[in-house]
Amino acid sequence: MTTPTPPPPAPASRPASGQPTAPEPASPTDIAGSGPGVAPALGGPGTAALPATPWRTTWRSLWGDRGSRTALIAAALLILVALTAPLLSRLGGWSPTDFDADAIDPYLGGLPRGALGGIGADHWFGVEPVTGRDLFARVVHGGQVSLLIAFAATAIVVVTGTAAGIAAGYFGGPVDTVLSRLMDLTMSFPSLIFMIAMMSVAQDVNRVVLMTVVIGVFGWPGIARVVRAEALALRHREFVEAARACGSGPWRILTRQVLPNISGPVIAYTTLLIPGMISTEAALSFLGVGVRPPTPSWGQMIAEAVAYYETDPMYFIVPSVFLFVAVLAFTVLGDALRDILDPQGGRP
Repeated sequence: MTTPTPPPPAPASRPASGQPTAPEPASPTDIAGSGPGVAPALGGPGTAALPATPWRTTWRSLWGDRGSRTALIAAALLILVALTAPLLSRLGGWSPTDFDADAIDPYLGGLPRGALGGIGADHWFGVEPVTGRDLFARVVHGGQVSLLIAFAATAIVVVTGTAAGIAAGYFGGPVDTVLSRLMDLTMSFPSLIFMIAMMSVAQDVNRVVLMTVVIGVFGWPGIARVVRAEALALRHREFVEAARACGSGPWRILTRQVLPNISGPVIAYTTLLIPGMISTEAALSFLGVGVRPPTPSWGQMIAEAVAYYETDPMYFIVPSVFLFVAVLAFTVLGDALRDILDPQGGRP
């Protein structure tokens, strides 16, 4: 006795000629990401992720590292203190030029009354010996002067060096020769001695403006060399050749093609320039050729405090700590940005 075979399945009805077949609706289990606990597909409804732009990636890298995050917060606080120096000094109740004769002891050579250099409710960081000027007001205003000179000089250096480096690297030939020899000539000058000489002979001028210009004039060749090397590598790249073939002029190519592609190294180098500018301004003020009293400056305050470091160490410690934190914060921040934006910079 044989087992009957089951009848074959009925063929699906064919649509009329030229009519496409409608796809069957997929079951929920066939849809990717529709099960419980599965996130929706990227780009679908409910997606909150933002595109990873270079600036957002840089920010995440900076904020994700503990050292970089600390340096970023410290630098931001110092900039905020410098911007709000007049308001902070009013909150403290003293201007940087006010004398408080009651805060010093004339029988002890003008040393501050009380412990730790006269720190108290009236003077948060103490007072200067002999003069009795409020140390908190002078430190915050000194930070304003130091950071203003550092940032302004850095701007001059970056703009001048970037322009010279791009021109030398992109155009080449005689332009590169002239600009390269100018870089060598500027770098061969003993810049610190020349700065001291210029600041010493200039008398009736704005010292802040003069220091900014003098520091900026001798600082541009370094970044110009970096930018020149990047421009040399970019001028024969495919996208630059394509822009040139489409009829774009040199200005459009430099601003639209070359400059955006070297912005990373320029930003990293800029951040590394700032601590050097702060130190240069402090050194010139320490040597007595920087800003003049009563305008405060961290370097000037440290120079005046040298004579009192044994009897009133707080007068020496307070501006030194601010200067140290500023240089360290911008140095760590610059190193982090260089590693993120220019990972091959300075490496073989």
